Amino acid sequence: AIAAVTQDDQERLPSPHPLVDAEARIEDLTNKIEGLTAQSARLNTEIKNHEKEVAENQASLDKATAIREKQLAEFNGEEKDLLESISALKSAVTVLSKHNGGAAVFLQVPRSHMMGVAATLQNEMNKHASLLQGVLTRSERKVVASFVQAPQDYFDAAPTFKQSYAPQSGEIFGILRQMKE
Repeated sequence: AIAAVTQDDQERLPSPHPLVDAEARIEDLTNKIEGLTAQSARLNTEIKNHEKEVAENQASLDKATAIREKQLAEFNGEEKDLLESISALKSAVTVLSKHNGGAAVFLQVPRSHMMGVAATLQNEMNKHASLLQGVLTRSERKVVASFVQAPQDYFDAAPTFKQSYAPQSGEIFGILRQMKE
């Protein structure tokens, strides 16, 4: 009896045309090699492009990080400076408030304290002029400038002509409080 030949059995049997089959197989493999070579070249190009892109992104990130670090350092410096200014103004207000007894405020303040207050006030006005623009009125800035120019005029026991028209020492005290806030 003859057994039925299955598809698997046919593939295992030797081909009646082995040379034709081998040439077809070689051609298929050659085409596959060419296709894979082209794909490999494309992928290598993509990898190089991605590596270049990653390098550019890393450079941008490094630059942005450097900028942020610089900004942080500037902010920390400004913050420190402002905190020192607030502290200096608090000290000036404290010195004046210890002696705040009405119109004779500056008459009771030792000359060294008054000169220190004037120096602090001048330093803060110079250092933070732009910030104080919106805080102090023009007339208040004039009062401060007058005080900084001649703090001794606020010491004299007898008012001078200049003092009679100059703002009272209490106004300087108020301006210092306003600047501190």
